[in-house]
Amino acid sequence: MTKIFFVLLLCLIIASSSGFVNCSDVEKEEKIGIFELKKGDLSLRVTNWGASILSLVIPDKNGKLGDVVLGYDSVKDYSNDTTYFGATVGRVANRIGGAQFTLNGIYYKLVANEGNNTLHGGARGFSDVLWKVKRYQKEGPSPSITFRYHSVDGEQGFPGDLLVTVSYILTGKNQLVILMKGKALNKPTPVNLANHAYWNLGGHNSGNILNEVVQIFGSKITPVDNKLIPTGKFASVKGTAYDFLKPQTVGSRINQLAGTKGYDINYVIDGEKGQKIKLAAIVQDKKSGRVLELFTNAPGLQFYTGNYIKDLKGKGGYVYNAHAGLCLESQAFPDSVNHPNFPSTIVTQEKPYKHYMLFKFSTKNPYISSK
Repeated sequence: MTKIFFVLLLCLIIASSSGFVNCSDVEKEEKIGIFELKKGDLSLRVTNWGASILSLVIPDKNGKLGDVVLGYDSVKDYSNDTTYFGATVGRVANRIGGAQFTLNGIYYKLVANEGNNTLHGGARGFSDVLWKVKRYQKEGPSPSITFRYHSVDGEQGFPGDLLVTVSYILTGKNQLVILMKGKALNKPTPVNLANHAYWNLGGHNSGNILNEVVQIFGSKITPVDNKLIPTGKFASVKGTAYDFLKPQTVGSRINQLAGTKGYDINYVIDGEKGQKIKLAAIVQDKKSGRVLELFTNAPGLQFYTGNYIKDLKGKGGYVYNAHAGLCLESQAFPDSVNHPNFPSTIVTQEKPYKHYMLFKFSTKNPYISSK
């Protein structure tokens, strides 16, 4: 009786403090939970299912609060999601051609989940697993939460045990840091983690993002074939529909991309030699006045405009369709493991993985004219 009472009491404490949605049998396993971080006017809700962002609420130019991330009302819907709403994707984000690679003379065949290719880690990538809560700090100057996941040797075909953590940290004024780390425990392995949030600065239920103004600090892209696998070459964006070196609305040239129905391409982020943290992109919604600036240590930025979303019921019953949100996925280059001329994604016991992202939100922007 005492043991049962203790378990029930623990459930109540967890439910009230951390938002766990299932408290049955807490002694045996981790449960899916919802966790909130708040600092000033910014509030963030995340879940340990896929270490995913559920919502991010910030004020507009008039001080009105709005949720700028696409998603669902129920955590259960995320477990059946195929759009990767808000998720941490890996072990290797983006695509691996032919679902295969060779490392140190050993051939590895992966689980293919997009035709013959592997997308975002396979049929059951990091977005489709339950992460453990390593640390949850609601109070203090920098509220944060850290999720941890142990990916075992052979998972989805990848070699070696890998220990990964994802931290969400609120810092400064209306700033979100996402910090991803990985440590190979016994074998070299490719690692490329990314956050797959769909942003709509007008509000998740405000319609499409075609009128949002985007500036991407990447003068080159990694061109792809008809299966969206990089050719291994680099191409200048100048004079093409991919040129966002100067601010442009998303929809200004999107009709030139009939083959993919929108943007789905990796940019090589510009920067000075040796510069560790670089400004990758800026997005502005002129109607709300909201601005997002993304800084990262990653070499690439996958710009995706939700091209194939169709009649998808989201938060509050709002129905999302194509271009309802845009993704700014800072990461290594796609299919790097099969292109020696791309920056290496191989992580070893001596060489751990670290991916830093800083999202700054405001209603003032020195880079994009408000005129």
